[in-house]
Amino acid sequence: MSTPLKLTTAVQDLLRCPICKGRLALDLNGERFRCVNAECGGHFPIVNGVPVLINESASVFTIADYVQGRDTFFVRKSRLQRTLDRLTPSISGNVNSRQHYERLTQELLAQAGRRSPSGDRPRVLVVGGGILGQGMEALVGRPEIELVETDVAFGPRTALICDAHDLPFADAAFDGVVAQAVLEHVVDPYRCVAEMHRVLNPAGLVYAETPFMQQMHGKPYDFTRFTYLGHRRLFRRFEELDSGVVCGPGMALAWSYQHFVLSFVRSRVARRFLQILTSFTSFYLKYFDRYLADKPAALDAAAGYYFMGRKSDTVLEDRELIRR
Repeated sequence: MSTPLKLTTAVQDLLRCPICKGRLALDLNGERFRCVNAECGGHFPIVNGVPVLINESASVFTIADYVQGRDTFFVRKSRLQRTLDRLTPSISGNVNSRQHYERLTQELLAQAGRRSPSGDRPRVLVVGGGILGQGMEALVGRPEIELVETDVAFGPRTALICDAHDLPFADAAFDGVVAQAVLEHVVDPYRCVAEMHRVLNPAGLVYAETPFMQQMHGKPYDFTRFTYLGHRRLFRRFEELDSGVVCGPGMALAWSYQHFVLSFVRSRVARRFLQILTSFTSFYLKYFDRYLADKPAALDAAAGYYFMGRKSDTVLEDRELIRR
């Protein structure tokens, strides 16, 4: 007997083939989706109730990785490693993420009150939502908002495996899209944002958090960083509602200090020891960001930025971007 899908029937109706964007149909035994477009013929397995909708010809991931349990994006840690993580202070800290998500929630509910193709319950796509992001409790805790949480790896919240370069959904399927700490991990962030634009309804909202001054993480899947203006240009097909620093200069300094020290050693044990040592000696720097985040100069030294915008028919021109 197959495991029940984690997706509602309404969301299943919005699924599309990641290869040709044709409609998908569930086979009789409920073990896979197949594309109804005879010229495509794509078929996609369901693993433990999670559909794996990957366009292998345009992705760094393969379907076999998931079927055979080889997905490696989330590092599986031992009990000792998890205990050390809990006891070690984090050098990372988002500034006001919860308030940003609270505003996004209010915007989504207000939009639903005016007009929403999803009815009275806004539908939000979370790209990279296998685990709960910082501050997202403000969004997750609202039952009147339906979340569709996707990722490139099986996680505690993953309802669908997909690659953001080819989102397997119909046009205008969502009222909102969230991408927190995702766009640095994709090979073509512009294509991914174009896909987010496509799956949003005409008044749809996007919220993204993306690093600027932050060392490599999640390797080898780490490719891109954005300045403040570069991040705005990435979302040039959106009207800006809000943007700014989400991870400040204090966090950037802590990361730089830690990775400077780690550069001196190669041993895994030594690196783990120094990681713990530098965390204890620099974690307090992130608390300066509560004061610095709203300072204009922080935009030049931030660890990361956020952008909240509404889908637009116009494109922000580069000359206008520079004038701003």
